[in-house]
Amino acid sequence: MATETIIFIGVGIYVLLMLAVGAYAAKKTRTTAEFIVAGRNLPMFLCSATIVATWFGGGTMMGASGAAYDEGLLGVVADPFGAALAIFVVGMFFARLFRRLKLLTYVDLVEQRYGKVAATITTLASLVSNIGWVGAMLVAFGLVFESLTGVPLEYGIIGGVAVIFVYTMVGGMWAVALTDSYQMLIIMVGLLILFVVVLIDVGGWSSISPQLPENTFRLMPLEHTGEQWLNYLRLWFIFGLADVSGQNLLGRAMSAKTERVAQNSFYVASLVYLFFGMIPVLLGIIGSVTMPGLGDSESVVPAMALQHLHPVAVAIFVGAILAAIMSSADSALLASASVISRNLLPLVKPGASDGQMLLVARVAIPVCGITAVVVALKAQVVFDVMIDANTVTLAAVVMPFFLAVWWKKANRSGALAAMFTGFTVWIILRETAPELPGDLIGLGASLLTMLLVSSLTQTFDPPRQVSDIDGNPVELTNRLGTLRKGSEPFSEKSPK
Repeated sequence: MATETIIFIGVGIYVLLMLAVGAYAAKKTRTTAEFIVAGRNLPMFLCSATIVATWFGGGTMMGASGAAYDEGLLGVVADPFGAALAIFVVGMFFARLFRRLKLLTYVDLVEQRYGKVAATITTLASLVSNIGWVGAMLVAFGLVFESLTGVPLEYGIIGGVAVIFVYTMVGGMWAVALTDSYQMLIIMVGLLILFVVVLIDVGGWSSISPQLPENTFRLMPLEHTGEQWLNYLRLWFIFGLADVSGQNLLGRAMSAKTERVAQNSFYVASLVYLFFGMIPVLLGIIGSVTMPGLGDSESVVPAMALQHLHPVAVAIFVGAILAAIMSSADSALLASASVISRNLLPLVKPGASDGQMLLVARVAIPVCGITAVVVALKAQVVFDVMIDANTVTLAAVVMPFFLAVWWKKANRSGALAAMFTGFTVWIILRETAPELPGDLIGLGASLLTMLLVSSLTQTFDPPRQVSDIDGNPVELTNRLGTLRKGSEPFSEKSPK
């Protein structure tokens, strides 16, 4: 049987499994809270798995391996290192509070502290980021099919997004979390099989190491200029900070059973993500020695699978790649649908019922997905699209969001001024000095503006109180993720 036929059979089985899981999850999804945050009832295993699977997408499997092939570790500072940092930061600084508030989206907190205008700006930035992220994942999906089966990239993109639409629309967060757990298992098995086989075939690491360039494992800039260091720091912050202020990760904190489950799930996920994220990186580095001169470095992992694995193992590995891609794309689509139904719908239809919000959330998934398809077909470069998707968020939204949680004096005037300043600085530098990281400089300008304006406007624009979803005031205290056993404010059977 031809390799392509075996791959198609394997992919067909995988797709049917995902659709079956989605159909099962649909039985648990009857309200908006169940759709967006799984009824706040995810156990630690599912919560950890969905965090890892959400982050472990085509950017890691395809993009990071390609960047490592081209540049070594310096090419993958943003992912997996910055991405693992983002997961840890949420667990340490945000998970407990967001689970305690029992909100549906992170934008709800922004609206409470800064008002509807700031919340709308944050929502739009979130949509730009998530749609760009989905676009990157779909490019990866198409590249896999094109390199392994000969199916044109465009067909792979459209076929992949159609499957994601179905199970995410019907099952929401429950479907995403359940499919993520299966997808993470497939990812781990597929990566480990390929890595072990490749190492054996090439004669072990001792055969590869002497052939690598001197700076392959360097993690610091090669030149110590201001421009080099700014761009280097930007790579850490583009995921390490920008993705903290997003529904993809914070939605998992809000979906956990308890505060303890929330924070510990992020710690476990951070370690697991970094471990498995390094496998594509190492494969890319090995490929730079064993497969030099690839026309498209982002295809190095599929190319290695074809060269080193039996056709049946290739089918398993294709499943792993598709699992990685789907698990990120479905989460980004769900995040987009969540903020649209929860934070944009009330602007158009105040007082919308829960049923109407749920309907809008489901309809928003294919709408956002089709937009992402357009992005994917125009861009067709995984890593660049994935990183650029976060620029607006980093420049304009990150600091107001962080200070909403961690600075009692943060107010509406400061937040709006900070958003405007950060965005303006980024736009100006993008046109006048494209060699500089405009989004990172915008981040600094946003921080300074927020601190200054908030401090000067306390008398006529006092900070607003934060409340949980039931309207009960919640103090911004006891937020660090250092919770010890026995000090859980809510019991394991705490109210949802």
